[in-house]
Amino acid sequence: MSTLARPEPDGAGAGTATGARAEARAGAGAEARAGADVGGGTEALPRLRHELRALHGLVHRDLLRLARQRTPTALMLLHPVLYLFILGGGLAALVPTASLGVGYRTYLFPGMLMMTVQTPAIMVGIRLITDRQSGYLRELLMAPVGRATLLLGSCAGGTLVATVQGAVLLALAGAVGLPYDPVLFALLLGGMLLASFALTALSLALAVGLSRPETFHTLLGLVMMPLLFLSGGFFPLASLPGWVQHLAAANPLAYGVDVLRRAIALRAPEQAAAGGVEWAGRQPPLPLEAGLLLASGALALLWAARRFSRPE
Repeated sequence: MSTLARPEPDGAGAGTATGARAEARAGAGAEARAGADVGGGTEALPRLRHELRALHGLVHRDLLRLARQRTPTALMLLHPVLYLFILGGGLAALVPTASLGVGYRTYLFPGMLMMTVQTPAIMVGIRLITDRQSGYLRELLMAPVGRATLLLGSCAGGTLVATVQGAVLLALAGAVGLPYDPVLFALLLGGMLLASFALTALSLALAVGLSRPETFHTLLGLVMMPLLFLSGGFFPLASLPGWVQHLAAANPLAYGVDVLRRAIALRAPEQAAAGGVEWAGRQPPLPLEAGLLLASGALALLWAARRFSRPE
């Protein structure tokens, strides 16, 4: 059950898919030749190289798709930009600045970064289901690589693509009052990488047991949108009822927004926004929030890998 997309009609996706399969099969031949030259006790190293080669092919395929599908990528980026300048501009006069600590657009910016990485991460789960319907998944499973490698390659490719798309939105930092600071951008990229990994793994975990895209879209409406709105990206969590704040404390996306917001506060203290998730009235340390975000993605990926390893 890989998340690799169905080959596109123009042949671009088909070419990259063929390249990924050919690379995996070439790795299998290299492994067989290496196994003939060495004893059984040294077979682990050629096997590892073979799996890494397949992993590289899957990630490279996702990057090729990103480079060739420029119009869909531009439309994905347009959505959060409209939210930032139209919704942000409209609500700026309604939301009191005193409750945010900064202007509303500055407050909204980390939430828009989260929205930017969310869409390509969700697409990984959708491709998993369409690959199963088209029969491409069954072809991919014939490659002599572990199923976990196929799943990890899809997750790594989706994470990298989502982070790259989020990085494009950093060009708007000056428009919301943030400095063009290389260290700040590096911190934001690290936060988006963690958030992209958690979202991609969660998308795979939701899609791995489904066979119809319609079911997946319905499930996204029940899971992803509440997670996004309870992340603190649009309004302070402190303004919500107490029981809702407890739900937000279990939301991995809330920690992702917090990591981005606190990265801004480290390099631009004058743009420090109001706090997000709190435990017993105190905000968790930044390294702990980043670790929780990483752990949530790892747990979701492990669960998906366990389901993925079951024979169809």
